[in-house]
Amino acid sequence: MAAQAETAADSSGETSWWSRRGGGREVAQVSAPLVISSLSWTIMTFVDRMYLNWWSGEALAAAFTASVAWWAVVCLPMGLCGYANTFVAQYYGAKELDKIGVAVWQAVWVAIVCSPVVLLFIPLAPTFFGLAEHPPQVLAYEIEYFQILLWGGPPLLIAAAACCFYSGRGETKVVMLVDAGTALLNVVLDYWWIFGGLGLKAYGVAGAGWATVASIWVKAIIYLALMWQRKYAAIYGTHSGLRFDRDLFGRLFYFGGPSGLQMLLDVAGFTIFTLLVGRLGSVESQATSIAFSVGTLAFMPIIGIGIGASILVGQHLGENNDHLAARSTYSAAYLAWGYMALISLLYLFTPQLLLEGFFATKQAAESGTEVRELAAHLMKFVAAYNLFDATFIIFSSAIKGAGDTRFVFYVSLVLAIALATLSYQCVEVWQSGLNECWLLITAWIWIAAITFFLRFRQGKWRSMRVIELPAVLHVDAAI
Repeated sequence: MAAQAETAADSSGETSWWSRRGGGREVAQVSAPLVISSLSWTIMTFVDRMYLNWWSGEALAAAFTASVAWWAVVCLPMGLCGYANTFVAQYYGAKELDKIGVAVWQAVWVAIVCSPVVLLFIPLAPTFFGLAEHPPQVLAYEIEYFQILLWGGPPLLIAAAACCFYSGRGETKVVMLVDAGTALLNVVLDYWWIFGGLGLKAYGVAGAGWATVASIWVKAIIYLALMWQRKYAAIYGTHSGLRFDRDLFGRLFYFGGPSGLQMLLDVAGFTIFTLLVGRLGSVESQATSIAFSVGTLAFMPIIGIGIGASILVGQHLGENNDHLAARSTYSAAYLAWGYMALISLLYLFTPQLLLEGFFATKQAAESGTEVRELAAHLMKFVAAYNLFDATFIIFSSAIKGAGDTRFVFYVSLVLAIALATLSYQCVEVWQSGLNECWLLITAWIWIAAITFFLRFRQGKWRSMRVIELPAVLHVDAAI
């Protein structure tokens, strides 16, 4: 079957890696807007943390930890809602266009059902962050920022579901415009609400949180309004699909649940790591926050390429062409590796240049010399795992785009437990320093990358689907 697909795919005479189906151009067309969309989120968080470092170093460290914890709370339902992308992509590839609307609306229903659970974490914040035993001022900022961000959980989930209507069909330019526009709004609101002006008092950390929440609500409303346009109703069932579909809702949980759990486990392990590093000292915590913040400039665009790979895998599997799905994945990997190689060189040879924004004010520059030097050192670790991080993102995204989500979950479960356990051992038992902790996170990413690459090469994903197609023989994602 794969050989026949390969022959058919190459019959057009397009033999160059760039121009053929599943090649670099197709991946770039789908992924480029998603890269810009991911970069917009990266720039938003980068500027947010830069502003907060101008406010105080403690505010930066607290906001970083609190935002990671917030992401840990929302990532499970986020993974569920975002997995509608795979359903839309496979329905689109199979030409079952009338089922796209109902698939997206099931994800919106998931967002609505999960929202009260997200808000339940608001009163738990003091207890949760109190366990980390951080300095009093940092602890107060962490609790305040985390509680405010939780009010952005419901619109974040709704936006993640509704945007799948566009991204799953490959109309990623819409996603780019909406995400970039709301990120720009957040940057403006950030400065205004953190430092005050135009009659508004300075709110500091709280202002940064409310600026993010307001921007996310705007994003959710825009996506719902765009999807509700009358021109989509007849073709994609965006109006009639508002109903609850028990079968589709169940399949979204069956396949999307492990995907969301994988996100939760990855972020939970990372959250525990950052909380434990915070016990090493204020300088170590701030340097780690800055190094990871700069590191997002590397991996967030790869997230966009990974989503693009997942979409193309879903679309090509929907048309029963696993060869093109594989080719699209490798094309995405080549693009990701090229980008990561370039940015890793910057991290190695010009780290101080990338750190300038965090120390732009006189106060930050005078008080942050030690933090700056340590952050520049930590960026060498980021450079060491960047290519593996790209491998991890691309190949895990590809197999999730087919429906192989249970394997992803099991691997993430083992790795998250290992990371949390070894992080605790490093900090609390072995009394290790910051270098040993960062060696641990580097090894964690290397192992994850190699595991998912080998799983992709194994090829079990080729026969998996999440939609109901008569020609499909295997409709589960069991190992």
